[in-house]
Amino acid sequence: MAYSVEEKYDEFTTREIAGHVRSILSLLGEDPDREGLQKTPERVAKSLQFLTKGYSQSGEEIIRSAIFDEEYQQMVLVKDIEMFSMCEHHILPFIGKCHVAYIPNGKITGLSKIARVVETYARRLQVQERLTVEIRNCIQDALHPMGVAVVIEAMHTCMTIRGVQKSNSITATSAFSGIFLSSARTRNEFLNLIK
Repeated sequence: MAYSVEEKYDEFTTREIAGHVRSILSLLGEDPDREGLQKTPERVAKSLQFLTKGYSQSGEEIIRSAIFDEEYQQMVLVKDIEMFSMCEHHILPFIGKCHVAYIPNGKITGLSKIARVVETYARRLQVQERLTVEIRNCIQDALHPMGVAVVIEAMHTCMTIRGVQKSNSITATSAFSGIFLSSARTRNEFLNLIK
């Protein structure tokens, strides 16, 4: 039995991107008809669609699909969420982890929804700073908690494999709202928990 994977991609988009990738390969001095590259344009087209699938998703809809009444008013923290995104400046990956906390105000959401929100915004062409704020804003707007805290730590391949070529550099960004801004004690509790 032959190996197969069922994936669904927009045929028009795949065909158009593949044509451009074929041209890029030629411009780089490659032969897009050689054996190893014959299917590369289509593979790249499908890969790019997968890596940017967040454009067709709504973080707020994800949260709203699982909101529950709950009087819990302590911190809810989902930490070390694996995160993969694409730098919009070089179309190269940045990879890391995201930590998200919120303090409910009568409503909670399913824990997996927090990770799905991270995935939704990460699967777009991004800069880490905007990604951090988008995750915070989504949870704040959908749940209306007392506050939200987001920290992302990531390694950017645009810095490690090209340009400055500093392979051990990590970029950290943070975004806070509500009680995480107004209470140093709450913010410090979050920062201590993610260490």
